[in-house]
Amino acid sequence: MPRTPQFTVPDLSGRRAVVTGGSDGIGFGIARRLAAAGSEVVLPVRNRAKGEAAVARIRTEHPTAQVSLREMDLSSLRSVAALGEQLRGEGHPIHLLINNAGVMTPPERQVTADGIELQLGTNHLGHVALVAHLLPLLVAGRARVTSQISIAARSGEVNWSDMNWETSYAGMRAYSQSKIALGLFGLELDRRSGAGGWGITSNLSHPGVAPTSLMAARPEIGRERDTPNIAVIRRLSRAGILAGTVDSAQLSALMAATSPQARGGLLYGPKGPGNLGGGPGRHALFRPLRDLQAAERIWRVSEELAGVSFAPSAPAPW
Repeated sequence: MPRTPQFTVPDLSGRRAVVTGGSDGIGFGIARRLAAAGSEVVLPVRNRAKGEAAVARIRTEHPTAQVSLREMDLSSLRSVAALGEQLRGEGHPIHLLINNAGVMTPPERQVTADGIELQLGTNHLGHVALVAHLLPLLVAGRARVTSQISIAARSGEVNWSDMNWETSYAGMRAYSQSKIALGLFGLELDRRSGAGGWGITSNLSHPGVAPTSLMAARPEIGRERDTPNIAVIRRLSRAGILAGTVDSAQLSALMAATSPQARGGLLYGPKGPGNLGGGPGRHALFRPLRDLQAAERIWRVSEELAGVSFAPSAPAPW
């Protein structure tokens, strides 16, 4: 059995966290660790049954955990807006937001409820809209926002001439684009927060490579069988060679989101060979994420596509 690296989550009592994709896999591990550290954890989920099972598991391990569900489908901008309205109505500042949920490489091009290519719409635009709708709560909580990208963002580019992949869909290229776009947005959020005095810190994490459900059979996205890669990753993970585990893959996001030493505008990921597994630490930004003009452009395009704007008002007195 591979040895899981360690990271100690600091005491989070009195802090509210929102984690997308928290009903299974890496997101569930992140939510469980935050709840164990005393945070009130909100899990927006599309599948309520899976969400209820996740909450039950957390409460079995940590009977005093404060964890609750809200309904949200990241692939529907209307659903994201409805969650934002609900949480703003509750009036509780948000201190941690971890943009973790995602889909990977549907074999055929699919679109969201809003007609956006599924990976761009879910992995990137859904999270952009979520940040925008939660912005007053994030400002009030002087939040740290951590966006989970991917090692796939090391290469590739934003397909500016056809971001929606209407003429030349390639699943892996579209996935890489979605994670580059989310990374550029996360870095630009940190810059704009600093310039505007919003009080939000935004950084990035990536999990390396681990045997999660992203590459497994996913009938809901048209993948009836596991991808060939996932079998190899499972073997390597079990042997403790190169690939990480589901437990180790959650540590980079936890470090980025909770460590007192973690900073905005930076990337955190596994420090093992090839950055595929191992304990968490700071990484140099991947090359596609270093383009300031691309970050400004993705911000503008994302506002337009998601139908949102970022104009925080004065924090509410919560």
